[in-house]
Amino acid sequence: MIFKIFWRPFGFLRRLLKVESCRITESESLIPLAWTSLIQKLSKAPGIFLLDQRKRFSTMPEIETSQSDSELFSPPSDVRGMTTLDRTAFNKVVTIPVLKVRKEIVNKLMRSLKRAALQRPGIKRVIEDPEDEESRLIMLDPYKILTNDSFEEAELSILKQLNVSPQISKYNLELTYENFKSEEILRAVLPEGQDVTSGFSRVGHIAHLNLRDHQLPFKHLIGQVMIDKNPGITSAVNKINHIDNTYRNFQMEVLYGEENMMTKVRENNYTYEFDFSKVYWNPRLSTEHSRITELLKPGDVLFDVFAGVGPFAIPAAKKNCTVFANDLNPESYKWLLHNCKLNKVDNKVKVFNLDGKDFLQGPVREELMQQLGPLSKERKHAVHIVMNLPAKAIEFLSAFKSLLDGQPCGSELLPIVHCYSFSKDANPAKDVQQQAEAVLGISLDPCSSVHLVRNVAPNKEMLCITFQIPAVILYKNQTLDLENHEDPPPLKRQRTDKAFSEEKTTIA
Repeated sequence: MIFKIFWRPFGFLRRLLKVESCRITESESLIPLAWTSLIQKLSKAPGIFLLDQRKRFSTMPEIETSQSDSELFSPPSDVRGMTTLDRTAFNKVVTIPVLKVRKEIVNKLMRSLKRAALQRPGIKRVIEDPEDEESRLIMLDPYKILTNDSFEEAELSILKQLNVSPQISKYNLELTYENFKSEEILRAVLPEGQDVTSGFSRVGHIAHLNLRDHQLPFKHLIGQVMIDKNPGITSAVNKINHIDNTYRNFQMEVLYGEENMMTKVRENNYTYEFDFSKVYWNPRLSTEHSRITELLKPGDVLFDVFAGVGPFAIPAAKKNCTVFANDLNPESYKWLLHNCKLNKVDNKVKVFNLDGKDFLQGPVREELMQQLGPLSKERKHAVHIVMNLPAKAIEFLSAFKSLLDGQPCGSELLPIVHCYSFSKDANPAKDVQQQAEAVLGISLDPCSSVHLVRNVAPNKEMLCITFQIPAVILYKNQTLDLENHEDPPPLKRQRTDKAFSEEKTTIA
């Protein structure tokens, strides 16, 4: 084992005296620099280092304490531009302050030195003392502990209480690839000043990245780093085109790891299995799935027009709602059936493999005719229609025009629609409402609310507009009088621009 220790003399604040490596065997020990020798040498040299047990000294250029702290735990600069991962190139030696203590008090002392102790991944905070088997060396944070004067009063008090000298020694610590975080590695490798990819969407064992153009030359290295640094991730993929609006999936490239895209995920206590390369799944919608589920009450009816593999449908069925779930993608349909059985709700969900418009004008229409028929006044449950296809869902609102025959039901019984959309407008809430109004041909101002789901990209938001379908739209042979038609009761007062902006700033 190679130990590199430098003993810093008390009060020598302006210089770091560097240490050269020396191999220590069990029969050897490190020798502190005697004050007399130190004084003699300081008058002749700006720095000293210990070579071996023969007490030979040599001079070397000093290292000023003004050296950038950010460089201390950064990978070596020569990894910049690396496209094929070489883990050994990240080896580096840094000088760390250490505190010598008796081994029997280490645990007690560490509780009081949490602030001062070194916190780095893969680095032990307590190591053996090569000089004394009865002692241990506690690694200290070099940003916080520069000298023994750097300890806080409470820390000095516990040191005194335990009879520990606050004298700081220096230890040359060898860092390796394992000791650096993924962000630190990529920041060192990618072109300086460019955005660094350190985040991704986790889908079971798969890390799903959306790399930018400047990151593509490093894509295989990035994928390898993501797998190395994230336990349980065995495959890293990159989306190479936009989501297909027909089936809501996209082509992807495996950057590193296994090719297997069959995966299992847990979301809100439900289990979903699917082939990620053939269906749509976004773990960042977990909160939205939960939000909609919380709006439902047992006995309610849910129509899920673009159901995917079931993240709305299955929780709703578990809540004892009657669910009609549809998806055009044959793969989504297959996995939707599978996940209903997996979560034991297959007897509560009717599953369809239709175009969204055909689903609305077929099964949805037939069920609404029954739900909103002559006996509807006795109905106490609500009807919800979820349309989660942000790129195109608003276009499907036209299917509600004159969808039903007969006399309109009471306004309080009208179906509630939750329709998703994207917006790049400066006022996204108003923009989404206007998009929906343009398709329906009627104002939704009194009976709608807009919820910010998430920020998709710079200046691009995903939103959900919720409203009750006006009877004048839903039923045939209704005269549309824009000035005098009866509106459904307000669901929630439309947010002002200011309120929406304030909500936007709180979204994580």
